[in-house]
Amino acid sequence: MTTFSLQRLFAVFASMALLALPIHRAHAEGQVKIVDQYGIGSLLLKVAKDQKLIEKAGARAGLAIDVQWNTLSGGAAVNEALLSGAADIATIGIGPLMTIWDRTRGRQDFRAMAAQSAVPVYLVTNDPRIRSIRDIGEKDRIAVVSVAVSQQGRLLQMASAKAFGDADYARLDRFEVNMPHADATTAMLSGNSVVNLHFSNAPYQYQELEDPKIHKVTSSTDILGGPSTGSVVVTSGTWRKDNPRTYAAVRAALDDAAKLVTADKTQAAAIYIRQDGSKLSPAFVERILNDKEASFATTPQNTLQLGAFLHKVGVIRHEPKSWRDYFFADDANAQGS
Repeated sequence: MTTFSLQRLFAVFASMALLALPIHRAHAEGQVKIVDQYGIGSLLLKVAKDQKLIEKAGARAGLAIDVQWNTLSGGAAVNEALLSGAADIATIGIGPLMTIWDRTRGRQDFRAMAAQSAVPVYLVTNDPRIRSIRDIGEKDRIAVVSVAVSQQGRLLQMASAKAFGDADYARLDRFEVNMPHADATTAMLSGNSVVNLHFSNAPYQYQELEDPKIHKVTSSTDILGGPSTGSVVVTSGTWRKDNPRTYAAVRAALDDAAKLVTADKTQAAAIYIRQDGSKLSPAFVERILNDKEASFATTPQNTLQLGAFLHKVGVIRHEPKSWRDYFFADDANAQGS
């Protein structure tokens, strides 16, 4: 065989070998997989989906965007979707945000790209005996979407630390059971379930409190000393770097959604009902959106103290010093907390 033929043969083998090697490909600009959760807390993403605000923002920038949507229940399931690559962007609570931010620092670097809402969440019960968390005992069961690690689970730990001391922050974890909010609401209203407490969210907590047998035990406002962001939109630093134009379109769409919710509660209520398949009346949902304790903005409010608490009790290794540690700095002038 000639030298020329050998060179050609080696070139073919080399090409085949290169084709066989695993190739890392960045996500293609113009594609995004988004995971949402049920509830009014993620209203901004629901508005963006319903009104195709991401596609419109992309079009303004000359980019066609294919948005794939999915819905999951619970911060733990959503975090796993993000870590596995099944989702690029997702709705999670502040508690799960702290966990995924802490776990991925220096690697995927997951952070919030925007807040979604500061809507209070309530711990409610159908047991007249329970007036505070100190009354919760061995026979009681608390429905949460993800035991211990959900937004509500972390708030309950924070309340426990205040009531029983930092060393006992997880005292009530063993009474929690995993249950989607809709199922927990049905269980609470039936009065026939082993579940007699529900750390709920909107709109479910408002439905439950319509029943005179159900009352509020505590709330995120009580625990944190004021209104606070509960729901955020999160993505990784890796995805943000690989897809800057798509990221910018999603971020712009969330701002557009916040403006719509602020300007037109009636339309926002209709969108929520449509996107969550809710059977609630538009008037009922609109009343929730007009709650003086609720707000829908992309800048976070009163989130840092939960992160400081989780570091203090050893749940996360890194202590956040500012809200900008776990949020991407898209707006240098934003006045968050």
